[in-house]
Amino acid sequence: MTTLDFLRDIKVHQSRNGYRFSIDALLLASFAERPVVRKIADFGAGSGIIGLLLARKYPGARVMLIELQDNLARLAERNVALNGLEDRVRVIRTDIKELSYYNGFGASALRPLSFDLVVSNPPYRRMKSGLINPDDEKAIARHEILLSMNDLVKSGSSFLQHHGRLCMIHLPERLAEIITVMTDNGLEVKRVRSVHSTITADAKMLLIEAAKGGRAGMKIEKPLIIYNEDGSYTDEMKGHYGCGRSGA
Repeated sequence: MTTLDFLRDIKVHQSRNGYRFSIDALLLASFAERPVVRKIADFGAGSGIIGLLLARKYPGARVMLIELQDNLARLAERNVALNGLEDRVRVIRTDIKELSYYNGFGASALRPLSFDLVVSNPPYRRMKSGLINPDDEKAIARHEILLSMNDLVKSGSSFLQHHGRLCMIHLPERLAEIITVMTDNGLEVKRVRSVHSTITADAKMLLIEAAKGGRAGMKIEKPLIIYNEDGSYTDEMKGHYGCGRSGA
C-alpha cells in the first residue's frame, strides 16, 4: 500500500509502512549545487525523490536512479512516469558495488568517469551500531547491511569525471571516517554544512561535498537551522520547501 506525497512540484508514491523519505532528501537536493550539470547519479535512490528534485533543478541534465531493492525501484519508476520525466530520468536496478559490471537496460549511460554529480542519502549506521529495524526495507536503508561507506565512495569516485562532485548527507560522528575514506578514493572534501534542529541544538546531520581530484581546502559553511524556537520553520527552510532552484 502506498501514499501519494508532494514535495515542491514533485509528486511521489511511497510505501505507507516501508522506507519513506525524510527532510534529509530535500536538504541534500538543495545542497548539491553546480554551475553546469549534464549527468547525475543518485546512489540508493529509494523512491526517487532526490533524483527527481535534481531533474527539476537542472532541466538539461540526465539522471540515473540506482536502487537495489525491487519494491523501491518499482516505486521510483512509477514516480518518474508520474512526474513526466521519462525522457531524462532512468531507474537502474542493480547493486552499487556492481555498477562497473552492469549490462542491463541503460548500461550505455553508465560509463565510468562521465558524471558531473553523484548524490547519496546512504545508510547512516554501521552494522553493529544500534537496533536494526525488523522491516528489511527500512533496515537496509538505515544500516550498512548491503552497502558500506567505502563501497559507496569507491563507486561514486569511479563514475565521476575529473572535478566532478560527490554530495551526501551523513552523521556528524562519522565525519573523520568519511574524510579518510574519500581521500583514499581520490576525493577531496570541499564543503561541509552542519544541520541543526534549532539554533541552540547540536548538529544532527552534515551535508558534505567532495571533488574528484580536487585540491586540498575545505569550507565550513554557516549552519543550517531547521526550526525557530517556536517550532515553525526558519525562513531558509521555507525557501527550500517553497522554491525551485532559486531556493536551493
